[in-house]
Amino acid sequence: MQLHITSLPGGKLGRAAYQFIDWLADAGQSWWQVLPLGPPDRYRSPYKSSSAFAAWRGLLADPRAPVSRAEIADFRERQRFWIGDWERFSSRGAVADQVRFEREWGALRVYGAERGVRIMGDVAIYVSPGSADHRAHPELFAEGFVAGAPPDAYATEGQLWGNPLYDWPALQRRRYRWWVERVRRTLELFDLARIDHFRGFVAYWAVPEAASNAIGGRWRRGPGRALFSALGRSLGPDLPLVAEDLGVITPAVERLREAVGLPGMLVIQFGLDPNRPSSPHRLENHDADRVVYTGTHDQDTARGWYTSLPAARRAFVDSELARLGVCDREPWWGLVRLAFSSPARLAMIQAQDVLGLGSEGRMNDPASPGGNWRWQMRTGALTPALAQRLREATEAAGRLTSPPK
Repeated sequence: MQLHITSLPGGKLGRAAYQFIDWLADAGQSWWQVLPLGPPDRYRSPYKSSSAFAAWRGLLADPRAPVSRAEIADFRERQRFWIGDWERFSSRGAVADQVRFEREWGALRVYGAERGVRIMGDVAIYVSPGSADHRAHPELFAEGFVAGAPPDAYATEGQLWGNPLYDWPALQRRRYRWWVERVRRTLELFDLARIDHFRGFVAYWAVPEAASNAIGGRWRRGPGRALFSALGRSLGPDLPLVAEDLGVITPAVERLREAVGLPGMLVIQFGLDPNRPSSPHRLENHDADRVVYTGTHDQDTARGWYTSLPAARRAFVDSELARLGVCDREPWWGLVRLAFSSPARLAMIQAQDVLGLGSEGRMNDPASPGGNWRWQMRTGALTPALAQRLREATEAAGRLTSPPK
């Protein structure tokens, strides 16, 4: 199930996080997916963090817990690639906060493993302008252009993200060391991680730095397989990563994903379009080498999406759920059951969809500059009855795993 830590009651680690793991185990779920753990920007976005390595102090349950000099020295030694950069960028006590996070996060992961729940993370492809990484390694970033996405039917002016772009030749000359260390750090924190904007490793949209929109951007070639070969040499083969391959995906992107052996993503909402029968998101076109979602953090909740559809489109969705044998008195639960029926190796649903929340539970709307990343679950919202209902749906789909011994 997908639920960021800030969406837990209280928005932090500690008791609420342990209770959520207990609920997941009772509900027969074996994965908890969170969003990036770094310090968010002023709009609360975890995808524009001031560090690609550091965890956010705001997630700590006990930000004043004692930390010894020995613990700080040990952490500095183990994380020497990046911790000095973060310490210079951040405030006093930055290293101690990372020790506290490692302590709390490690204990939570051990508890989850004992209950049969593993944790999946998320890696934003780009860093934020002016971040600790950008300042410490200016030689790794290109000048004159920033990141974005080309115009399409949903954004006629494209999307202007503003992140600094990598100087891939410069990274290659350094054997991709920065990326190797970033992924190493990621795999220390998670059992599995999603790599955001995977298509950017094949080609990315570069927008002139002074542009007011993304129309004048152009495609530039990414590092391709060379980056993943470097990761494999340093970190070993079969890295536990998932490719976020949504959007306009070319055959070259598919070839790279398959060549490096990463599962891709499918989204149930995308597959219920009567005008796109050949969409890879349509259930009949799913395959095992995927992770399927009811929706992502950038989309409306299942209920919000369903109720916003025109009547004719809702009727189509209803007919599809009936045809596929996953009807439910609440159509959004039908979408959950539809995701579970996929042959994809992992099915991920949002907590908001289990709760049956409408658009008020949406985590992020990329078209809206403000008001995002604020949704928080109320205490006790995930009841034993909901756990039983989800467990039954999981078991009916043949996805129920055995509890740990």
